[in-house]
Amino acid sequence: MARVWIYDRNNTKEYKQAVAKAKEKRRNPPARWLVRYYDKQGHLKSEAHSVKTRAESRQTELAASLAAGTYIAPEAAKIVFSEIADRWLDARQDLRRSTWWKYRGLLDNHVNPKWGDYPLSSIEMEEIATWVASLLRAPGDDGGSGLGPSQARHAYRVLTMVLEWCVPKRIAANPARGVKLPVSPDAEHVYLTYQQVEALATASAGLTTKYEVPTACARVSRAFILLLAYTGLRWGEAASLRVGRVDLKSRRIRIATTFYEVKGIQHEGLPKTGKRRTVPIPASLVPELERVIGDRGPGELVFLTNRQMSLRANNWRVREFNAAVEAAGLGELGLTPHKLRHTAASLAIAAGADVKVVQHMLGHADAAMTLNVYGHLFPDKLDDVADALDAHRLAALAAAA
Repeated sequence: MARVWIYDRNNTKEYKQAVAKAKEKRRNPPARWLVRYYDKQGHLKSEAHSVKTRAESRQTELAASLAAGTYIAPEAAKIVFSEIADRWLDARQDLRRSTWWKYRGLLDNHVNPKWGDYPLSSIEMEEIATWVASLLRAPGDDGGSGLGPSQARHAYRVLTMVLEWCVPKRIAANPARGVKLPVSPDAEHVYLTYQQVEALATASAGLTTKYEVPTACARVSRAFILLLAYTGLRWGEAASLRVGRVDLKSRRIRIATTFYEVKGIQHEGLPKTGKRRTVPIPASLVPELERVIGDRGPGELVFLTNRQMSLRANNWRVREFNAAVEAAGLGELGLTPHKLRHTAASLAIAAGADVKVVQHMLGHADAAMTLNVYGHLFPDKLDDVADALDAHRLAALAAAA
């Protein structure tokens, strides 16, 4: 067991002189009792206490924590949050580049302004709960940040992950655990019909500028929208698609990369879940893709602007997609490019796809995520189950009679 003892400083000449000097200047005398011990590295440490009973209590606590291996050096929890947050983020080499920058932005804009100068030891659950509530208040309303429930939850999650990283080396427990979070409202899904998908795709191909010339992406937008609506690809996955990953003979697409932007610069990386997948192409889309691909090489992008540049998410949505939505008479639906994934899921489920097929097609991490989002679309077989149970029960009653 590690050695911990109490030392009475009153036995030393230096301490008695210090007490006399303090009384002369009408100041509080220095603490009399020292709790001395060797830490896990064998370094001699001291903690001063004015009251003997407190020193004895601390002696018992230190002896137990050193013996159990749960000892935390007092100076370890004095580091300020912003410093440890930077260390945590630098250590997260497992994150996608876009996620890393998302965490960086949340720290800089919402977490560090509140907690950056706090020592770890002074962060308490009650104040965290108050901070989460302030994130939801309107700007200027008693320090409100004006965030929505989802963004507030993201900011809290980053705070929680940093604090969890400090357990048990710097703090014994994470003070962010147990904080009640705002409930994110269910997203409003939009499910287009086959006719609406075709109207949207056709409208996108006919878009022109104010000079009556086709828009930058009019040549490819029709095939792009059809691909999103019938395969469920994410926008970045479709935009980064290379010719060599499209097999029109077997009607398969290999999803291996995605586009994402960091500070206005487009990057290419792994798909959202970090896993590659293969999705089927409806036969009627093959001619659409053939026209777009032409005779280009396997390493080239499938979808290019008129200037042979890659598609950019914001530009395409504002200048091409939104205009096509209005031209197709779908402006009241609140349609976004991402919501075409919901259409793909709904059409696949209506066509008889089971949950595992839809999960694979959309690239969800697991089937539970697919059911959480689209479970209400799967056929309700409750009556079938009830009728089967009833038939077996009646048969058992008849046999018993």
